[in-house]
Amino acid sequence: MNSYVLQRIFHPLLHKPLSLEHAEHALEAASREHERLAQQRQQVKANIRGIGHDDHFVDLERGVRRNGPLIASDIQGHIEQIRSVAQHEGLSQSCLERIDKAARVVPKMQATIEFVSRYVRQQVDQLDVTQPASFAMHAKLIPSLYLDRVAQTRTVSDGEPLRELAERLRTPLFEPGGALSELSPEAQDQLHNEAKRLATVFQRSSANVEGRNGYLSLRNHQLRGLDLPRKRECFTAIHNFFLTRPDGTTAAERFFGQQPRSMFAAILASVELAPAPLSPPRRA
Repeated sequence: MNSYVLQRIFHPLLHKPLSLEHAEHALEAASREHERLAQQRQQVKANIRGIGHDDHFVDLERGVRRNGPLIASDIQGHIEQIRSVAQHEGLSQSCLERIDKAARVVPKMQATIEFVSRYVRQQVDQLDVTQPASFAMHAKLIPSLYLDRVAQTRTVSDGEPLRELAERLRTPLFEPGGALSELSPEAQDQLHNEAKRLATVFQRSSANVEGRNGYLSLRNHQLRGLDLPRKRECFTAIHNFFLTRPDGTTAAERFFGQQPRSMFAAILASVELAPAPLSPPRRA
């Protein structure tokens, strides 16, 4: 049993002799307090797991697309429940501040989701396909391939339901009478590859951001407590637009699907260079 709970229950009785009846009452009270705190802990753990479950563009149980406001609302609801438990139990101010810090991220997450959704919508519009095929891409094909990517991050047993759901969404599209069945095999392969790429954009827009934040936190650990926002922004710009993988692509090129302008050329075009210093006069 938690030592804090025992101390809180038995402290008033430490300086007086205990009868057997008093000891039994104290033990019952300690057991009830321990059970209550255990339930509170399980509730907080469930809400933390709920945040991870709701932070997906696709409902993992039904396979339908989820928009930014819905995702943000669900995550905010979990955070509010955690805050309520923390306030009720009188946790420290630093704990409440960490909860508030997590809540401040939610609006930025919603803005990111809406930006990526607009990008995906524009990419599908450029494919020049019929309205039924476009709807099938958004509602079925992209979500099914997103589920496949999520399944790859799970164990075999945990990922199997996601793969089965993805197959149920995807297979009818290519069967006779399906929205994509009248297209040629080449066109079907093209739509499938494009949907796979866009599903990757959805997945990467959240997972890679968290990985990047973790990397920055590690590299800047020795500078913690110093306000260096310009330096962090420079690191992020260099990471996204200058550093390349072995295949020669940058993070910005992989995200937007096209090669951006040269970062240093853009900087030189927008920065006015200082004139050369005047030479000191020669002495006679």
